[in-house]
Amino acid sequence: MRESENRKLVELSVGQLHPSLDDPVLHSMNLLNDIAADHPRAVSFAAGRPYEEFFRIEQLHEYLETFFAHLTEVVGLTDKEARRTVFQYGRTKGVIHDLVARYLEVDEAVTVDPDAVVVTVGSQEAMFLTLRALRASPRDVVLAVAPTYFGLTGAARLLDMPVLTVGDGDGGLDLADLKRQVAVARARGQRPRALYLVPDFSNPTGVSLDLTTRIALLDLAAELDLLIIEDNPYGLFQADPGTRPPTLKALDTRHQVVHIGSFAKTGLPGARVGFVVADQPVTRDGRPAGTLADRLSLIKSNVTLNTSPVAQAVVGGKLLRHGCSMVAANKREIEVYRANLRHVLAGLTGRFAATGPVTWNTPAGGFFVVLTVPFTVDDHSLRRSARDHGVIWTPMHHFHTGMTSSHQIRLSFSLLDDAAIDEGLDRLAAFVRAEIRTPGRST
Repeated sequence: MRESENRKLVELSVGQLHPSLDDPVLHSMNLLNDIAADHPRAVSFAAGRPYEEFFRIEQLHEYLETFFAHLTEVVGLTDKEARRTVFQYGRTKGVIHDLVARYLEVDEAVTVDPDAVVVTVGSQEAMFLTLRALRASPRDVVLAVAPTYFGLTGAARLLDMPVLTVGDGDGGLDLADLKRQVAVARARGQRPRALYLVPDFSNPTGVSLDLTTRIALLDLAAELDLLIIEDNPYGLFQADPGTRPPTLKALDTRHQVVHIGSFAKTGLPGARVGFVVADQPVTRDGRPAGTLADRLSLIKSNVTLNTSPVAQAVVGGKLLRHGCSMVAANKREIEVYRANLRHVLAGLTGRFAATGPVTWNTPAGGFFVVLTVPFTVDDHSLRRSARDHGVIWTPMHHFHTGMTSSHQIRLSFSLLDDAAIDEGLDRLAAFVRAEIRTPGRST
């Protein structure tokens, strides 16, 4: 036997790896992708992806050319300097930070120093960087309104940062429970650092906070000495024009809100460009030491180095072509999402009796509707739905820590057209009828 044949391959036990890698939270996205891949003909209400029919390959070139012209004609760079900006390694905080700041002013009425903006690899990196900076010791915890986007929970797991859940209440946030959870955490020696939430059309429930609750939350957070991490991927997609309240960052007068944004839903998801506004002053021995954004950029420089300048240039070009307004850039998409929301709600009403055992919420915008059914829903149910009925959705237990089943499912309607919505709802109704007739069927 040759010596090479006698060598034993290296094996790593799961127990030798970080504990989070065996946590179901980190497997949620892969599970949905795997089921979709196994059932390519199924109608999917699972993915919260933006509408695709307006994508054109020429847009990429147009946006790049627009951004390059901006660098030479407005910023004043030479052709060589502009090429270097787009093609080379870039500034850690980003090369479109000034355009992001202009976008926030135009669309969100938020005035921020561009140097307080860090352009990230999607909003997921922004969450990771923020939690990494705040997690200074094992005592540190983050609070999150439940149900919670599993991207936040997954990032916290990777950082060994416990997530304490706060009730959503009737209006999307139970302020009394927030105060109670902070007090309980401190009594057991923990240090609550921040509250994470999606105030506008949240993922997964689609619920938004009203203006009164937003103001009360800011006041309570100041009383509790708590930062707020505001995640805002869906805020532009309100169903009724002119009804959207200001973001928490727009109401922030104390620098207590870390604002996370993304151009995945409003720009190009394939570009993977997000950002974080972290204008909180940082001190060292009582003296000014920059801002939280400066600290986040230090972390980023050792994680991803910088966000792709090419991807930033594409997003920057789209911003420039629309006066740095993503509202203007997404006029067609906004109308699609409004129409899809109406279509889904009408379709649910037509297929399920309004007073029957199946109920649903009525969001004021965004990408999601939550359906409540009279039987237990888990991952086995999802597989049956995909296999036997050709329709995919997201079990809501994935958005609750430690839960393996519930009676709710999330429906995402952003990617579909009318025909797909109708076909998907027909298949969903067939699945519901089958589960009601024979609950707990064989997987």
